[in-house]
Amino acid sequence: MSSPGQPGSPGSPAEPGTRVNRDGLDRLDRLLGDPGLVWLVERVRRRMERDEPLTGPVTLAAPTTAERAAAERLLGRGPGAGRSLTVRLDAVDAVLRHSGISPEGLAAAVIALTGPIARLADVREQEANAWQNAYAPLATLRPELSEWADRLRQDGLVRRLARTPQAAKTLLTNATTALRALPAAPAVSLPAFAATALGDAHALDDGTPLATIVLSGVRALTGFPDGNGAEWRREAWASAGLLRDALSSTVLTLGLRGTPALDWMTDAGEPAVLTLRQLTHNPPRTAPTVVYVCENPTVLATAADTHGPTCPPLVCLQGQPSAAALTLLRHLHSHGSTLRYHGDFDWGGLRIADALLRRVPWQPWRYTAADYRTAAAVTPLASPLTGTPATAAWDPDLAVALAELGVRIEEETVLDTLLADLVP
Repeated sequence: MSSPGQPGSPGSPAEPGTRVNRDGLDRLDRLLGDPGLVWLVERVRRRMERDEPLTGPVTLAAPTTAERAAAERLLGRGPGAGRSLTVRLDAVDAVLRHSGISPEGLAAAVIALTGPIARLADVREQEANAWQNAYAPLATLRPELSEWADRLRQDGLVRRLARTPQAAKTLLTNATTALRALPAAPAVSLPAFAATALGDAHALDDGTPLATIVLSGVRALTGFPDGNGAEWRREAWASAGLLRDALSSTVLTLGLRGTPALDWMTDAGEPAVLTLRQLTHNPPRTAPTVVYVCENPTVLATAADTHGPTCPPLVCLQGQPSAAALTLLRHLHSHGSTLRYHGDFDWGGLRIADALLRRVPWQPWRYTAADYRTAAAVTPLASPLTGTPATAAWDPDLAVALAELGVRIEEETVLDTLLADLVP
């Protein structure tokens, strides 16, 4: 007797290529190929796919008369009464061998009837190898994106977007092509970049799998914070020098010089609104020694009213730093300006400050734990602190102090102190 698992052993799956004697093919089709035995053949195929032995009973609940009759013809006897139909695979194997219809048994017969059977273990291994190969383009990215690439391999996003390994490899090949060319300097329109880098001006349109992957990589590259919505996407793209709309992204300034328009506004003591387009095409030609940065426009507006044309350079984020604000501050920093930042003393303010610090270095402008405690001590009616706690990388004690005192101090509360610092 053959050893288990070898071709020819009773009840064992046959190896690929095993064939039934040609003379027995017609008899096999009439016997095991009977429509009433489709259920049996399917059960055998599933067992062979899973490398399970073709032995023991298989049962069909509520068989039809035709299914009972087909089983009787196959086995040469009645399979028994009852509501279900049970057939032993060992018995079927023996019938096929001893009759000469399939000398190599049941496995060979099923292959002859239905075609080759792929082992699930082999299929899974091939699929795993294909997915591993699909992620290969990520290895070409720069080191600072390695952590992001590792997350991408594990979080299932690529599988959800691409569905197949082949589509995934194409998607990631295009994504890495785009990311290797970023950040763009000088800034360029998003469609123009897509046309140049990917051969399709619409390749990075909203909602496409490629745009989703590349934008995720852009955020990892630039540190742009989480968010959603059209404005957030515009700012996220712009953080890598890709402009969807160079006019909508703006930054508010006061006392800044370096272009004819800025010089005129500063001489008039009026705030200026700079667009991203202006900053990418015609940035300030000079950089002050110190530039103050605030979160809320009330600070800048009051500074204009109080100090007018003598106010030192002041930039207002108006909340989360826009692409225009980041472009301006990076430009000033790269040309030697020291940035001094102040924001609201609350969890949202800390997150805004941290988002800015990840993109451009700054020093605190009365924005430390000591400053918070001082302001809280003289603000008895301060509103309670709410929201999810955040950290303060520039002063870890600040987050501790906020959690301890539990009140929020807005910039407007300390406006007089800030304005005093802006005295020329």
